[in-house]
Parts: sequence; C-alpha cells; structure tokens
Amino acid sequence: MFSTIRSYGSLRVMIGAMTLAAIACSGDPQPATSGPSLIVDDFDDTLRVSTPAARIVSLNPTTTEILFAIGAGSRLVGRTKWDSWPDSAKYVDDVGDALRPNIEAVLAKKPDLVLLYASNDNRTAAKQLQASGVRVLAMKVDSIAEFERVTTVLGALVGEEQRAKSVVDSVRATLERVRRATASLPKTTVFYHTWEKPIITIGKHSFLNELVEIAGGKNVYDDVLAVSPIVTLEDIVSRNPEVILVGPPVVPMLRASKPWQVVPAVKARKIFAYDTNVVGRPSVTMGMAAVNLANLLHPGVVK
Repeated sequence: MFSTIRSYGSLRVMIGAMTLAAIACSGDPQPATSGPSLIVDDFDDTLRVSTPAARIVSLNPTTTEILFAIGAGSRLVGRTKWDSWPDSAKYVDDVGDALRPNIEAVLAKKPDLVLLYASNDNRTAAKQLQASGVRVLAMKVDSIAEFERVTTVLGALVGEEQRAKSVVDSVRATLERVRRATASLPKTTVFYHTWEKPIITIGKHSFLNELVEIAGGKNVYDDVLAVSPIVTLEDIVSRNPEVILVGPPVVPMLRASKPWQVVPAVKARKIFAYDTNVVGRPSVTMGMAAVNLANLLHPGVVK
C-alpha cells in the first residue's frame, strides 16, 4: 500500500511501508529496499524507482547543480551545453540543448535516468525517451519552493536524503538571514533587465522577483503575472524604478544608449551589475544571490 510522504505542487513522492522519509530520519542514507518509490512528475507521468539512479543525464542546469551539491555529481554522464557550475560540471559530457534535446546523443550515454525541465517543448522528448526504456523525470524549477521540492526528490532518487536536506536548510537559512537584515529598510524600486531586444524583465512568478523582495527591493513589474514579460521603454519610464539591475556586460551598453537615457535611473547612473556567477538560477546559489542583491540595493546590509 502506498502513501504520500511529500507534496510540492504537482510533484509527488509515494512509497511503500518502509519509506525513504523514515530512513532519512534514522540517518541511513540508503534507499528503501522493501518497496519501490513512485514519483509523479510535473508532466503527470509516474516514475517507479526501486534502486538509486547511477547514470544520470541532467538536461537542466539547475538539476545539474543540485546533484553536485548533494554529492551525486559523479553519477552524471551527460549535461547540457549551458551547465557551467560548479567547475566539475564542465568535465561531464555535453549532450546539447536543454529544450527539444538530441535524443540520440542522450541515449548514447546509456542513462538510467534523464532529468528534464517540464516545458511543453520537452513533452515529445519525454515520450521518446520513455519509449526507449529510459526513466524520465520532468520537473519545473521556477521558484524557491520548487527548488526545495526538487532537491528533496533528487536526494531520494540518489539515496542522499540527508545531504539534500542540508542543502535546502542551508539555502533557506541564508535567505532568512537576508530577509531579516532588510526587513526594516525602505524598499528600493527595481527594474530587472534580463534581455534587450526585445526588452524582457521579471514578473511576479519569477524566482528572481522573490529574491529582489528578500533583498529589500520592490520589482516595478511585480503586478505582472508572467515570469518573463516583454516591456517597453515608455512603460519603464512610467514606473520610474530607482535602480536598474543588469548583468555586467549590459552596464556600458545602457550607459551609452541614447534611447535608455529617457529612464531617470539610467540618466542618474543607478545601474548596478549583479554577480552572474550566483544570480540567475533557482538553485543552490540562491542564498548567495540574495546577499549579492541586498548589498547592491542596500550597501553593507549583509556581511
């Protein structure tokens, strides 16, 4: 008889009488042996797991980072061309893109588990891999809560529940430390620049919006539900952010751009570059990302 032990969004873990959760509590990192695990992923597909994954292809930079953080990086036999952190990831074979991946390249690595980002662009790939007899887990990782649930599930899949819990607890503790440090400060209004042509920013449901809030800022587009809305210079002017947050290469571009001079924050040189080594992914560096953003918005607030 199966019972649900964790529920985060639509990703659910259901196991038999001897649960992975019980083993994690006892301190034994080994997976359950008396019954299989059932995981229902974000495509509503069910993955049955009786042994820890040993040969993993991760087609999402976030899950690659998580696997290294929980001590399972040596099990990776394939990753995408975008996976650059930690440095050890660069030694894992590159199998191409994360969306609409090269199925032949993935299968050539003989994986026993493939991790996909749960985008509609990857539904066909999931079906093709499953038809080839490969276990597939498709997950969304677009928020702090989703990072926590995915880390927990990956810990269960590789028999590293305690290390996964430690990673989640560490990130959560840093985020809370930043939140406390900025709680009493005035909220700096922010435009977060993610792309130039067209101009793309972050909306309410982006994890970056969460990080800006924790860092003591207010995203001027937090009323837009889209994760990555396209906006105009005219609308940015009307929202009048105090600060523009950008990646380092964008700073000189905005300063030199005549069209961008209509934005008061640009004219006032209130353009701040965040650390792209830690800011940009809903992953294990989110605590450091919050520290970086907080110190940009409120210099010296977090030590």
